Amino acid sequence: MVSSRKSTAKSKSEKRSVSAFIEDVQYLTNEIQKLYCSDQIPWVIGYSGGKDSTAVLQLIWNAIEDLPIDKRTKKVYVITTDTLVENPIVSSWVKKSLDLMSRSAQAKNLPFESNLLHPEVKNTFWVCLIGKGYPAPRNKFRWCTDRLKIQSSNRFIREVVRDNGETILVLGIRKAESTKRAATMAKHELKRVRERLSPNASLVNSLIYSPI
Repeated sequence: MVSSRKSTAKSKSEKRSVSAFIEDVQYLTNEIQKLYCSDQIPWVIGYSGGKDSTAVLQLIWNAIEDLPIDKRTKKVYVITTDTLVENPIVSSWVKKSLDLMSRSAQAKNLPFESNLLHPEVKNTFWVCLIGKGYPAPRNKFRWCTDRLKIQSSNRFIREVVRDNGETILVLGIRKAESTKRAATMAKHELKRVRERLSPNASLVNSLIYSPI
């Protein structure tokens, strides 16, 4: 009897969780569609293949796919950086993922364009490690993240800004990741220039949208 009651309570709790999840997805879908249709500023989605960036990309893909074709007018660039020292299996998976994305976008008449980025030769891992004599990356000197990933992405975003005047950078960042991340996001929220859009401290004419 007790076991049956526990099972029933658990079942009700699971149903409430599923219902809340569906409501959250619908809310975000409406928000994404509203933001996407509000102007002609192109979007750039940072995609790594991890759970957060994948969730964001899937939400935006589904939201835009639900729009009428005549409203899918704004370009959405999906960018992924291959550092050239990735695990070969992961690297191959990412390339296939981007290729599939491109073919699906074309078949469904969606405005997504996938881009595989690479660091400049002067910033590649072995040039920095052996050629320039950098020590191996460590917590207090993580030179690899900036040179292998961030600079490549920033270079692409600047090109989009040069061609269009500005851009909206979509990131899969969450307050729940850490206390530091929550504090940083809260600080940016205070500086919002538009609903749900925060200024990008490192790139001029670039706004940040973090739906999750």
